[in-house]
Formats: sequence, structure tokens, C-alpha cells
Amino acid sequence: MNQKIPVTVLSGYFYFALNSRDTVEKEVIYVVLGVNEEGFREILDFFVGGQESAHVWQEILQQLYNRGVKEVLLGVFDGLPGLEEAFKTVYPKADVQRCVVHKVRNTLHRVRKKDQFEVAEGLKLIYCATNKEMALQMFQQFESKWSSKYPREVQSWANEWDVLLTFMEYPSRIRSVIYMTHAIERTIKEIRKRLKPMNSLSSLEAAEKVVYLTIQDFNEKWAGRK
Repeated sequence: MNQKIPVTVLSGYFYFALNSRDTVEKEVIYVVLGVNEEGFREILDFFVGGQESAHVWQEILQQLYNRGVKEVLLGVFDGLPGLEEAFKTVYPKADVQRCVVHKVRNTLHRVRKKDQFEVAEGLKLIYCATNKEMALQMFQQFESKWSSKYPREVQSWANEWDVLLTFMEYPSRIRSVIYMTHAIERTIKEIRKRLKPMNSLSSLEAAEKVVYLTIQDFNEKWAGRK
């Protein structure tokens, strides 16, 4: 990654089975994906071990900064408590985008099944609006219709409005890439495929080796693909 070009950072994680000393434990693998202004992707870093926490994410981001990734325009996250604050500690001038798809899923999980389709369509009108002004109008309609039945769910959108619609401040041609964490989730899915045939790994070092080699393959493939 050209470190002089501002980067969009997407973070993700997943768990794998570690079979050590006749016990099987779940360990987390953190993955950070960068996309530069020219449209090239690169996995910037990964970390194996422990449980997901905002504190560890901050350490990973600080290591990235220390290695030279200093110009970050935007961080895209799934809503882990404390993660956005950790990100802003390292990159105080960067924007934050919370994954809209995760937010929609979480909202629908709290909605009665018979209402899910209609609620989903109402939310779609908000995040597919052409600008923030139109999105606000769509939200006001959504609020008027559902606030009495689902007050907490509607209020949660109001509370997180700024970080959910940051992507609307960017050019329309790239919004579909940055309003959700799909790019990092797809990448993680491919990494998990490489680990799955092994059932469980005997050590963190073994997991690190597999992930490292997989990431090298991805980065080589992406080097010539926007």
C-alpha cells in the first residue's frame, strides 16, 4: 500500500478452534483491510489470539500507524463497543462509518417477524437516499410509522445517525463500497475456507502461518486489480 495515499480501513475478525494440550479453545483472528484512493486493496495487518476487544484493536491500529499508515480518511466498523473510540484515538482526524448492513440486521432481529419485510424496506429508503437531507426525510417517515411500536429500535437509529450516514459525504460512485464491511467479510470468509479443512490447529504459530500465506496470496492477486 502506498502509505502517502489516504487509506480507507475496514476491520473484521473471526474465531477458529485451537486444539492445544487435549483441549479445544476458540481464538480470534483480527484482520485489517485497506483501500487506497486509487481503488487498490491490501490486507495491512492481522493478529492471532485471545478474544475480540476494543483494546486489542487499538494496539493493532497503533502498530499500523507506527509502521507508516498515517493518512487514513475513513474507518469502517461493525459496531463493537469501544472500537470507534479506539480508532479515533489513533486517527483523530479520520471519519467513522458504522456498517449499515450490521445495523439493519440487528434492528430486524428485534422486530416481529410479520413486520420485518416492511421495516427493512423502510430502512432501505433511508440508506439508499441520494443525500443526507433526503435520508432524514425518509427517517422521519420511518419514525412516524414505527416509533410507537418499536421505540428503542427507532431511537437507536437516531442516536447513531452521524456514524451510519458518513458515507453520504463521499462521492456516490464509491458509497456502495464504504457503507458496509462486505469487503472485509468476504475476505475473512476466504481465509476461513483455508483453515476449515484443518479442523483445529495445534498452536497459534500454526494458525499465523496459514493466515500469513493466505494473505500473501490475496495481496499479490489484488496488486493489479482495482
